[in-house]
Amino acid sequence: MSPITITALVLFAVTYILMMAFQKIRPYVTVCSAVIFVILGITSSFNPGASFFMLSDGTPFSFGIIQAFAEIDWNVIMMIAGTMGTVYLFIESKMPQLMSDILISKMPNVKWTIVALSLFAGIVSAFVDNVATVLMIAPVALAFCKKINISPVPSIICIAVSSNLQGAATLVGDTTSILLAKQANLDFSDFFVDSGRPGMFWVVEAGALVSALIILAMFRKEKSKITFNTRTKVEDKFPTFLLVGTVAALIAVSFIPYKDAAAEGQFYKPDITNGIICIAFFLVGIIRELFIKKNKAIVKNAFKEIDYYTIVLLAGLFVVIGGISNAGVIDVIGQAIKNLGGGSPFVVYTIIVWMSVILSAFIDNIPYTATMLSIVPVIAEGVGIDPTLLYYGLLCGATLGGNLTPIGASANIAGIGILRKEGHEVKATTFMKYGVPFTLAAVITGYVLLWIIWKP
Repeated sequence: MSPITITALVLFAVTYILMMAFQKIRPYVTVCSAVIFVILGITSSFNPGASFFMLSDGTPFSFGIIQAFAEIDWNVIMMIAGTMGTVYLFIESKMPQLMSDILISKMPNVKWTIVALSLFAGIVSAFVDNVATVLMIAPVALAFCKKINISPVPSIICIAVSSNLQGAATLVGDTTSILLAKQANLDFSDFFVDSGRPGMFWVVEAGALVSALIILAMFRKEKSKITFNTRTKVEDKFPTFLLVGTVAALIAVSFIPYKDAAAEGQFYKPDITNGIICIAFFLVGIIRELFIKKNKAIVKNAFKEIDYYTIVLLAGLFVVIGGISNAGVIDVIGQAIKNLGGGSPFVVYTIIVWMSVILSAFIDNIPYTATMLSIVPVIAEGVGIDPTLLYYGLLCGATLGGNLTPIGASANIAGIGILRKEGHEVKATTFMKYGVPFTLAAVITGYVLLWIIWKP
């Protein structure tokens, strides 16, 4: 490896170590790392013949300010911001609570109510942020548990892990799905049918059904009858139309190709189309609240609810990944994983899935997924296969692996935080009692199905 590649690799490793050690300042870590890569690129441009900045193929390392900004995927940033804003308005309308109330009223006993709430959380999280889903449905579960005098801990844990599972089902379900779509050039419809084959949605749903059986078995003794007749009143249905409209618009434009996939002379959509859609529907809701309903407080809170932490983290990470890619680090890591798998597509696929499961149980899956998505094409080219199998395997492992531990996913942390406020301290062993069997059932199902569907 050349000196600049080694330097970039060390800087990248230090960045990850600092992100894991100081989670509260992760965005600052990535931004600082991004600035260092830009400084290295600028220094290289003033010393074009310096051996330190020469890559192994003899070309100089190049990474200036313009290149750094070009690495940031503004479509992803806009999608995250717009979706989060619309989801806040949806939550404030109390429609999710009403849907949960109706669901509970149809259940015969405690066992089926917990299963139904978990599945419902999963369905909602396929279109709504995972943490937002937990915040919407957990209060309903708490009220239900208090009414029949049982511990809410198992119910909230199941809701959290189920919402985390289904985030990989659609384009807008989770940040990792948005990142995958950007890298693999996927649209909303591709999550349902991709190149004539079943998409990620059906794989996730299969995992959800198998994991639902696990939940059913764990709560098999909870057969107490329930009565739950109270229903939340919804006075404003417009935010529901906004959310449905966002999804419908994303589906509609998914049939229009991007420039790279369009035939000569065919109309194509801009790269930021999905981001514009998400922002546009959010702005419609904001304008209505501000000028028609005169509700300035909800407008202020809607902008506060946007996860700027994740947005800054991703922006910095996009630049860092661009830096290590230009420095040849991506090729080095990809080659190492290919060699570890011995060139076998099945072994490489297995390594990516289960490595992702294990790592995502302890580190945030967003920076991990963003990094690995850049490495997957290199691995696939080295093994001689289409990268789609590895992309989906990565999403399966990285998304579901977070359910192994209470700190592996933001939805889990949110659920435990709600329980803590209610006076219930959840030990790691208690969480894993439910999370581990749930995760293994879902991951094994996805692991097998993805190989059957996409094996080379």
